[in-house]
Amino acid sequence: MQPNLATLPKADFHDFNLVKAEDISVVIDDLLQKHDELLQKVLQDKSEPKWSNFMEPLDELEDYFEQIWSAISHMHAVKCEDDLRHAYNENLTKVSEHFTKVSQNHDLYLKLKSLSESKEYETYCDSQKKIVKNQLRDFKLSGVHLKAEKKEKLLELKQLLSQLTTKFEQNIMDATDSFTYEVDDLDKLAGVPQMFVDAAAHKARLNGKENIWEFGLDAPTFMTILNYAKNRDLREVMYRAYVTRASDLGPSAGRFDNSQVMVDILTLKQKIAKILGFKNYAEYSLETKMAANVAEVFDFLQNLGNNSRGQALAEYEELKLFAKQHDDIDLMPWDSAYYSEIIRQQKYKYSSNDYRDYFPFEQVMSGLFEIVSKVFSLQIKQVSDVPTWNDEVSLYQVSDSTGDIRGYFYIDLYAREKKRGGAWMDDCRTRRLKSDGKIQLPIAFLNCNFSPAIGDDPALLTHDDVVTVFHEFGHTLHHILTKVDYSGVSGISGVMWDAVELPSQFLEHWSYSREGLEILGKHYKTGEPIPKPMLDSLLNAKNFHSGMHMMRQLEFAIFDMRLHTNLSITDSDDIQSCLDEVRREYAVVPFIPENRFQNSFSHIFAGGYAAGYYSYKWAEVLSSDAFTVFEDNGIFNSDYGYKFMSNILEQGGTFDADVLFRRFLGRSPKIDALLRHSGITVND
Repeated sequence: MQPNLATLPKADFHDFNLVKAEDISVVIDDLLQKHDELLQKVLQDKSEPKWSNFMEPLDELEDYFEQIWSAISHMHAVKCEDDLRHAYNENLTKVSEHFTKVSQNHDLYLKLKSLSESKEYETYCDSQKKIVKNQLRDFKLSGVHLKAEKKEKLLELKQLLSQLTTKFEQNIMDATDSFTYEVDDLDKLAGVPQMFVDAAAHKARLNGKENIWEFGLDAPTFMTILNYAKNRDLREVMYRAYVTRASDLGPSAGRFDNSQVMVDILTLKQKIAKILGFKNYAEYSLETKMAANVAEVFDFLQNLGNNSRGQALAEYEELKLFAKQHDDIDLMPWDSAYYSEIIRQQKYKYSSNDYRDYFPFEQVMSGLFEIVSKVFSLQIKQVSDVPTWNDEVSLYQVSDSTGDIRGYFYIDLYAREKKRGGAWMDDCRTRRLKSDGKIQLPIAFLNCNFSPAIGDDPALLTHDDVVTVFHEFGHTLHHILTKVDYSGVSGISGVMWDAVELPSQFLEHWSYSREGLEILGKHYKTGEPIPKPMLDSLLNAKNFHSGMHMMRQLEFAIFDMRLHTNLSITDSDDIQSCLDEVRREYAVVPFIPENRFQNSFSHIFAGGYAAGYYSYKWAEVLSSDAFTVFEDNGIFNSDYGYKFMSNILEQGGTFDADVLFRRFLGRSPKIDALLRHSGITVND
């Protein structure tokens, strides 16, 4: 990171190798000072507030800050060395304090309110008006009307909250990275796919060990062991280690324990909500979402549960009976995935690992780009000679049918140490109209944690991995296809949280379509497409155990909402009791008492899904319903592709999602398509 900030705007892309821990404080301090100076200048200007003398200069500098902080945050997520972690944590406190104070600045709020009541405001475009409305709302949600002592208290709470959410994620990363399980007998790895056996041997050799196989808790390895390892003891060891991560139990018991961190996070959130006049944090959270209130969310989730529970229970009974008949065992949690895989193979002749040879990474990306070209008339090509943070990272350019460049995205697909787990898209840079009249093109980060290539073979993905790529690429398109010129509602900015998953879940449908899979699936050695019998098996198995999967997601969502409406959480036992109660009502697959799932539930404790995990299913109603027009009119129908792009992807957060949906489909969304796509019969 170069302290000489004047050099950055001249470059099209960050050199992430310049993000040095020792420079971060210098850069951030300088930027925050410049922002303070600009705020004072704007507030001291006694002329009538206009976009040009008020909104634009602040947006210019704040966008510049976001680009710098985005680079730092991204490196913290993908290359979290100790010195960078320390610098990030130290500066996160300063950044949180600074912008919380800005959001509570009453003079700034009055100036914005004056702008909203001016004659000039009436001349603004929809995007400008929405930004002003959103900012007025956010000022109120930040406590701009509070007395000084309450503002100070709110500032303190938000600072602590930002530190704790970061600590929660770091504990998960450390607990995951700290675990290694050694196997010294190849026979114990029966059933484990060869590529994972080879990867485990390779990992051991790097640590100077021969004839040893080392397994970690990264998601691809963990899921593969649970799905395929015949050795029940191995499955149990991995399962127990995974579900006790960052807790008081398990291999790293107490070392990276999130138990008290969770309690403190919940306590802070409820205090914040109370200071701002809400009964609980869930009410506060829903102020910026489509759902009108907590009751509507619970009704929505319970409706899905009522339609799914019977099917889920029948699926689990079949699973228990099969395990008993097959191996004379009473089903345990580390057995469910293994026997599910066997049943799926027997019923549908489908095993996800058998498809890896047909989904080499390069072919999947090529197929994805061809599909979005057909649907949205986009052209995507790789950009070379651009510095990245890892040799396996690539940069791509997206152009439309007129040849105009719409934006760029980095793609970082593989798991490695010091990288945050899971899959996510984040913004690197946002589209906006700059003061010089030029358009700043958007850039996105697309991140996953797949198994990397071993030896001479390319990285080979499962179909679940392919679906994940499509999901994150849907977010990516949402960010970079925007035509909004104002950063506050450009791309994913300003989009209601319970609608932000609409584009990602929408794009997933092509990864499950026959026509899409014929493009995506080509054998990495021969180039032959997926044979028709295999393709039929994959499609027929799509909704295997979909009832159980639906109930699992509802369990997460209802636990989240109950947790954030519960004012009596005082310790980690209360959190466990809340989860246990939800499980008694919604869980189909039993859990062992030692399961500490909540300690690594980063979506709600470290991500943006607190009192919002229901958003996945809420948005899936929209995405499934939107996809029906392609089912009816052709999977690659470019007319509807253009309509979806122009009405939803290009609009950013300018309009509420329900308005955009009605523009696209001509009516309000219905739940039926979601249930049908999930293989669940609607109850009368």
